[in-house]
Amino acid sequence: MVREAIPSVNEVNFLLESLRQGRRVDGREVYDMRSLDIKLGLDFGYVEVQLGRTRVAANVSAEVVRPMADKPTEGQFLINTEISPMAAPFFESGSRSEEEVLISRIVEKALRRSRAIDTEGLCIVAGEKVWQIRVDLLFLDHDGNLVDCASIAAITALLHFRRPDVTVSGEEVTIHPVDQRNPVPLSIHHIPICITFSFYDKGELLVVDPSYLEEQAKEGDMTITMNIHKEICALSKAGGIPLEMDQVLRCSQIAILKVTEIDELIKKVLEDDKESRQKARK
Repeated sequence: MVREAIPSVNEVNFLLESLRQGRRVDGREVYDMRSLDIKLGLDFGYVEVQLGRTRVAANVSAEVVRPMADKPTEGQFLINTEISPMAAPFFESGSRSEEEVLISRIVEKALRRSRAIDTEGLCIVAGEKVWQIRVDLLFLDHDGNLVDCASIAAITALLHFRRPDVTVSGEEVTIHPVDQRNPVPLSIHHIPICITFSFYDKGELLVVDPSYLEEQAKEGDMTITMNIHKEICALSKAGGIPLEMDQVLRCSQIAILKVTEIDELIKKVLEDDKESRQKARK
């Protein structure tokens, strides 16, 4: 396996000196995110998101399964991640790295534990049949901040997805093919979005949406999951330097602005796709 390249001392020093002057190596301001591009596929539930040069694809699928014994009236929600050498040569095919496990946990926490998806609405017959919704995340290019890119791809794919319509008559359950009856969108309560910060100089310096080089030079990071209603759905910090309360509050205020911008873009992309599909039917 190819080893991950370590930045030189000169690269790190140049990066830190740039941050002290309020600039970043790629020309951004410290609170600027990279350009965000969201592309929806022809099939419902397929999305490709590009954040700078980081690229993630998400695909949502659904199948009918038996519910869990302790949750007979709730559907199931699963997230599967795959980081292959396609994203970066130092990732090993067929094995889950620590970074992949961490990304999967953060995205799962953002979507499932925040109750973004109405799992009770996925119930077909209590105790017998429910929908299992699965999100497959494929990391195509890695240039830093896979978490934010993955979270945007996952929630956009869920909003774009349509499941087959179901009719229940007595004990008979009929799943209608999508070519016979219009498929049904999922019930999404809110749109949680992850915003990641990296810290330097004992926490005195911070950046939003770190690039790959900035991630390598960081002293710590934190991911805030928030929705447009200014509700903090989750906060993840895996090691690194300790942070004061005022630092966390400052990050949350920045996150509100970024989440608002991303939320508007997601809704615009979905609305444009809806209009184009309606025109195609005419």
